[in-house]
Amino acid sequence: MKTLGNIVWMLFGGIVDAILWGFAGVIWCVTLVGIPFGKQCFKFARLSLAPFGKEVQYGGGAVSLLANVAWLIFFGVPMALVNLFFGVLLCVTLVGIPFGIQQFKMMKLSLMPFGARITNKS
Repeated sequence: MKTLGNIVWMLFGGIVDAILWGFAGVIWCVTLVGIPFGKQCFKFARLSLAPFGKEVQYGGGAVSLLANVAWLIFFGVPMALVNLFFGVLLCVTLVGIPFGIQQFKMMKLSLMPFGARITNKS
């Protein structure tokens, strides 16, 4: 089921989303200061390609906390609001509920990406 969900996800925006995140990551990585933010963009791109069957595990220490606070202030809240909007919009229909849940997963990751690991569900 996750393979079918990922195929439908990619056809209806997942590939475009991943390309945009990858492009943003490349732009961030041009400067030394932006490399940590670029790495987070690549994390979003990887999850955007195939979110079904993936799980986000949170951890990290004080450095991750400080980086997450900076991310939250400058990038996290607008990204989370966009994901929340599309998640609610998708959950209006019965067919869109699984895709809305994936948007909520992206919303959670967009709030606190530092220290998060993307793993396969067992």
